[in-house]
Amino acid sequence: MPDPLTHSLLAGGALLWAMTLISLGLFCWKVAAYGRVLQRARLEPRWDHLPQRLRLFATNVLGQKRMFEEPAIGAAHFLIFWSFVFYAGSFWWNLGRALLPMLPVPFADEVAWMALALEVTGVLGLAALAVAAVRRYVFAPPRLEKSRDATIILLLITLVLLSSLAGGGFAYLANPRSWRPVGAFLAGIFSAAGVTQVQAGSLYLWMMWLHLATVLGFLAYLPYSKHLHLLASPFGVFFGALQPGLAPASSEGAWKLEEFTWRQLFSGLACAECGRCDRACPAFESGTPLSPKTLMHDIKMLVRSNGADFAVTREQVWACVTCAACMTRCPVFNEHIPLLIEMRRHLVAQGEVDPRLQTALMNLTRYGNSFGQSARNRAKWTQGLGFKLKDARKEPVEYLWLVGDYASFDPRVQAVSAAAGRVFERAGLNFGILYEAEQNSGNDARRAGEEGLFETLRDKNLAALAKAKFERIVTGDPHTYHALKNEYGRANGVVHSTELVDELIASGKLPALTKLDATVAYHDPCYLGRYNGVYAAPRRVLDSVASTVVEMPRNRANAYCCGAGGGRIWMEDAPTGKERPAEGRVREAAGLPGVGILAVACPKDLVMFEDALKTTGLEGQLAVKDIMQLVEEGSRSHATSAP
Repeated sequence: MPDPLTHSLLAGGALLWAMTLISLGLFCWKVAAYGRVLQRARLEPRWDHLPQRLRLFATNVLGQKRMFEEPAIGAAHFLIFWSFVFYAGSFWWNLGRALLPMLPVPFADEVAWMALALEVTGVLGLAALAVAAVRRYVFAPPRLEKSRDATIILLLITLVLLSSLAGGGFAYLANPRSWRPVGAFLAGIFSAAGVTQVQAGSLYLWMMWLHLATVLGFLAYLPYSKHLHLLASPFGVFFGALQPGLAPASSEGAWKLEEFTWRQLFSGLACAECGRCDRACPAFESGTPLSPKTLMHDIKMLVRSNGADFAVTREQVWACVTCAACMTRCPVFNEHIPLLIEMRRHLVAQGEVDPRLQTALMNLTRYGNSFGQSARNRAKWTQGLGFKLKDARKEPVEYLWLVGDYASFDPRVQAVSAAAGRVFERAGLNFGILYEAEQNSGNDARRAGEEGLFETLRDKNLAALAKAKFERIVTGDPHTYHALKNEYGRANGVVHSTELVDELIASGKLPALTKLDATVAYHDPCYLGRYNGVYAAPRRVLDSVASTVVEMPRNRANAYCCGAGGGRIWMEDAPTGKERPAEGRVREAAGLPGVGILAVACPKDLVMFEDALKTTGLEGQLAVKDIMQLVEEGSRSHATSAP
C-alpha cells in the first residue's frame, strides 16, 4: 500500500509549500538584517589559517570540547547537539522529498540506518534535555537564568523529538519494520492502550505534520530569540581568535556600531547567555559593574537595534582586569576583551580616565616606567648583588634579562630580582641587562586603551634590542613575556624565568637544590598561564625545591586572577561591599590544609597578594614568595649543608 506520509504530504503539498515559504521568509529576512548591520562594521580578516580553524570547529563544535569543562552538562549538551544535527538533517531530507515528490529518493524514515539513528539520538536527546531542564530550573548555577525564551526553546526541542519518536511508534504499529526498536517498544504501548492499526496510520500522519510544523516554526522563531546562538555559534567558533587574549589591531577606539569590527559585534549574536563568563570573572565576583554576559547582551542589542541601543557604561569598561577567564571559558569563543579594549581606547581619547591611571600613563610617556622614576634608577637594585651585571648593550651575552618595571622599582619585588640574579649567577649563565635603555613593555598600557603609547614603548624597546647582542631573552614578568612573544614579533627565543630554571635543573647546570620543609600552593599568573599556556615548568621547579606542593582549587586555565591586569593595578578600587580578587585568592590559599606559602611567578601577583594579606589579617598565617626566591633558598640551603 502507498506510504501514508507520502500520500499525506502530496495531498497537502500546497499547505506545506506555504508553511515552508513563510518560515524561510521570516528566517532569511531577519538573518539578512543582521548581515546588513554587520556590513556597516569595520572589516577584520578571519579567513587565515584555514586548517587550524577547521580543527577548532571539529573539536569545539562537533566535539563540544569546552562544554565538557562541566562534565554532566557537557555530556547532556553533546547529546542535544547531535540529536539536533540528526533531526535537522532528516527534516531537510524529508522536506525536500515532500516538496519535490518527483525526486526518486525515499523519505529519511524509510532508510533503515537513518531511522535507527533518529530513534537512538531522539531517546538520548530527551534524556539530555531532562538533565538540562533540571539543571536550569532546580540546580541552576549562578547567572544561568530561567527566562521565558529558554523555556520556549526547551519545549520546542522536546516537541520535535517527541513528535518524531511517537510518529515512529505509530508507524511501526501501522506497518512493522524490524529496524525500529524504539518504534516497536512504543507500538506495544500504543496497542495496549487500544490504538488500532488503522488509527495508528492516521495518528502517524498527525505526528509528522506536528513535527514539520514545529520545526518550521522553530526555524522562523530562531533568529528572533536568544537562541540565535544555535545558528551563530558554529561560525563564532570557526572565526574565533586563534590566539585568545591578543589586543585588537591598532584603532581609534569604538563606541558606535560602525567603529567596532564585524567579529566583535558577532560575539553578541553568538552568545548563549550561559553565564560561564560571569562565573569565571573576578571583576564580576568582586562586585564591580562589569558582567561579561551582560556585555555580550548589550552588544547583541546594539546589533538588533541597528546601532540605536547601547547600554554599556564607562564603569563597566574600566572594571575589566583582562585576565581572559571569560574568553577561555566561553564555549562559543566570544571575544570580550577586544571589545573592552576598543571601548577603552575611545574613553582614553575622550579623556575619561581614572586619575591614577592617567598619572601612570603620563609616567610611562615621560620616563618609560609607571613609577615616574628616572631611567638611571632602573638598575639601582643591582648594587647589593655583590657582582656586576653585564651591560648587554656593550658586550655580547647569551641571555638578555628584561627585568620589568615592578621588578626594578618596587622595593618588595627588588628582592625577587636580586634572588633571580644570584640564581642565574650560580648556574653560570652568561647574562646581562639593558640598564636605562629598557622601557616598560607597554602590555598594560595597550590593554588600558593607550595604543599609541604602547607602540612608542614597543618601538623604543625594539630599538634597544637591535643594539644588543644576545641569543635568548629571559624575563620574570609575564606581562613583558606576553608582549615580547606575541606583540613584538619575537615568538622564538623568549623564556620566562621559571622556564629557564626548569631547563637549568633538567640539564644539571643549576647545582642540586635542597627541598625546603614547606607546603606550598602555586598561583598561575594570567599572562603566563591562560595567555601563553605555561603551566608545567613552574610546577616542576616547585617540585624540585619544596617538600610539598598542593594545587589551588582554581588552577591552570581556571585560575583566579589577582586583579592587577589591564592597568587595574594603577586604578582606584571603588567600594563594592565584596572582597577584591587578591583578597579572595589569599583566603583560598590560606584555607588549604598545611599551606604556609603562596608561590607566585609574577611581580604584580607579589604586590597584590602582599597587600591582600594585610587587609585580610592573614600576614602571620600565609607568606607570599616568588618561585625565584624559593629556588635561591633551596640553592643556599644546599650550599650550607654541603660538606
